[in-house]
Amino acid sequence: MPLENATPILLLLGAIALIGWGFWRRRGLGKLGVLANIQSLALVSPWLLFFGLSLFGIYLRLTVVLSLLVVMTVTYILLGRQIRQLSQDPEIQAQMRDRLAAMAARNTPTSPDRSPESEALTLEDDNQPHPLPADDLQQIKGIFGVDTFFATETIPYQEGAIFKGNLRGEAMVVQPRLAQLLKERLGDRYRLFLINDPSDRPAVVVLPSTACEPPKVLPAQYVLAVLLAGFTLWTCFLRGAEQLYPNLDILLAPERLKDAAPLAIGLAALLGSRELAHRWMADRYQARLSPPYFLPSAELGGYGAYFRLQSILRNRTELFDIAAAGPLVGGGLSLLVFVVGLLLSGTADTTGLPLPSQLLQSSVLIGLLARTVLGNAVQQTQLLVHPLAIVGWTGLIVNALNLIPIGQLSGGRLVQAVYGRKVAGRLGTFALLILAIAAFTNVIAFYWGVLVLLFQRQPERPSAEELSEPDDTRSAVCLLLLFLAIAVLLPLSPSVAGRLGIGL
Repeated sequence: MPLENATPILLLLGAIALIGWGFWRRRGLGKLGVLANIQSLALVSPWLLFFGLSLFGIYLRLTVVLSLLVVMTVTYILLGRQIRQLSQDPEIQAQMRDRLAAMAARNTPTSPDRSPESEALTLEDDNQPHPLPADDLQQIKGIFGVDTFFATETIPYQEGAIFKGNLRGEAMVVQPRLAQLLKERLGDRYRLFLINDPSDRPAVVVLPSTACEPPKVLPAQYVLAVLLAGFTLWTCFLRGAEQLYPNLDILLAPERLKDAAPLAIGLAALLGSRELAHRWMADRYQARLSPPYFLPSAELGGYGAYFRLQSILRNRTELFDIAAAGPLVGGGLSLLVFVVGLLLSGTADTTGLPLPSQLLQSSVLIGLLARTVLGNAVQQTQLLVHPLAIVGWTGLIVNALNLIPIGQLSGGRLVQAVYGRKVAGRLGTFALLILAIAAFTNVIAFYWGVLVLLFQRQPERPSAEELSEPDDTRSAVCLLLLFLAIAVLLPLSPSVAGRLGIGL
């Protein structure tokens, strides 16, 4: 197999491995497991088909791929609704409980000092010392009941305690009820979290409010945010000037910076739209965010902005919506601006900016869109493109970088919201490895990797209720955003570029 086909081979093997891992996770779940497997396969199948056929020199048109994506996304959502309806059947629920219990028993290790009988310990039988005051601990124990969460064991944890037991209702209903009971007994002194323990069984964690509230933003941090925003605007001007005058040292001719204003302001507007979308969604959920710390970049103008959640979110759906708002708005506007820029471009347009056509090979999505809109013009050694195409292109790259599934990047938060912290951690480690490899040959990957390692590699703090997953529509949006990010960041293989006639 020629080396030029390595990219589609790796993608194909990675997708098959991902599907196989999902099948293994759902083993033993009966009909629900089968439907869940088909659901996962539905959204990945267009990409499997595209890259699989490309290995044999068969390339589907972009319109066909997009049509398949739409059809399979609808299929994904419909299958999700059927799974939810089936899961409400009492007989299916009983079978699921038995199978999950059997799987947990197989996957839970036993040790000499911990017998299965020890799991039957009640709260009253637990005499271990706790960091919580005795009176407070008794008040906390009193909030549990047979119709919410039946606690069987108490374990000291940091400044609070973990209560292990059995969930007796819907997590999205039980957690707010327990939190309200806790507030009625002890005021705002404690926070209650409903999470999965390491063995994937429900557990309640109670911590003092002072131990889990996010740190307040200091005045100096607001000053830093303003300085970084100003510096990012400056690098946007430098990037625009470099695009206009590639052979000129702009610092020796600062009067030319005014010519870069349209490019700089356009890029800054796309970067700002991402952050405004995040904040608009956070306001809907009455969640507080830190000020945006914009990250300047000499190569792109800016890498977007970094922010911290200053509130404890109620559930993973809120985390998803806040994280997805930025890429959906910023990425959607960037894609629109790029396509409009291509439509306004032409080799005979003297107002266009020179662009080597080989640069179109740096991205699968950008190359395919350029080939679709510009046609045979991409075969020219150099193109003249409208400035909007450059602005949109840069916006697409910035959004794709932020969708890498690592830590507190938008992609990391999306994966954590949809698939949980454990999966997000494993995928983040893999993504960091890929980013490190890319850093050897790509300066943008190097600088972005350094920024991620310094500021954004840690996962987002847990929501108050971590058991309920976002709905199937949000899961589909997550996968589509990740796939689009890959399509932006993944370069065209030489064989595909040659087939499309790009850069010839």
